Amino acid sequence: MCLGIPGRVTEIHEDAGLRMATVDFGGVRREVCLACTPTASVGTYVIVHVGFAITEVDEAEAHRTLEVLRAMAGAVEGELGEPLPGTG
Repeated sequence: MCLGIPGRVTEIHEDAGLRMATVDFGGVRREVCLACTPTASVGTYVIVHVGFAITEVDEAEAHRTLEVLRAMAGAVEGELGEPLPGTG
């Protein structure tokens, strides 16, 4: 399954010449490459797939999507390696 998960950019930095970010997925934080989303900034919500932010999304849509994903806890855990907080 290919799953894109929305998260909020909390920090941006450079690593080996790549624009990278720490992205918060409702309590789970991961390092993400921002090469495909050059206008993303701290506070921006992005859709992340296999470690790459592939597009920006508005905050309301990000929250709606996270709620749906919480209902599909197994799929999210498989993608992130751990469950989202609140999915128990």
